[in-house]
Amino acid sequence: MADKVKYNLKNVHYAPITAEGTATTFPTYGEPKPWPGAVEMSLEQQGSISKFYADGIVYWQSAKNNGYEGDLTTALVPDEFRVDCLGEELVETDKVYMEKATAKSTPFALLFEFEGDATGTKHVLYNCTSTRPNIESATTEEEIEPSTETVTISAAALPNGYVKARTGAETTQQVAADWYNEVYTPTGA
Repeated sequence: MADKVKYNLKNVHYAPITAEGTATTFPTYGEPKPWPGAVEMSLEQQGSISKFYADGIVYWQSAKNNGYEGDLTTALVPDEFRVDCLGEELVETDKVYMEKATAKSTPFALLFEFEGDATGTKHVLYNCTSTRPNIESATTEEEIEPSTETVTISAAALPNGYVKARTGAETTQQVAADWYNEVYTPTGA
């Protein structure tokens, strides 16, 4: 049965791209790693509708898919993500994380799900980059209010044209059960 509503962002994971894909293949990904503490996600579609007018009417129109961009807010950005994808360095002797202005980021797949009234929906965005989070907090007053960290995620198309995948009401139980074991790529694609 198909969901009628969605709610509750959960099970956020990321998987660094370890080898680039081509126009006919998907990239190779590392094992998906948990990103706990999901609070909110808002990704807006990127693209536009082009219209061509002739004979006094819209003679032709087309929509362009340029992926998604927006914010992911979590309790904290995991240290492992900062190293794997944002290019921070861990000084092994002192266990201190160092950020360089010249750090190179690593693209990654972002996996997550929304609960639903029937089955929920699992998603994967195949080719993401992320900003660093702001550094911010506030003093404690009468009550402790946890701060959050927000990163801006940009999800672009892969060289093979794919941007994302998601489960649906007819997705096999095996695919849904394995969603966070490895990044889903279609058989034969």
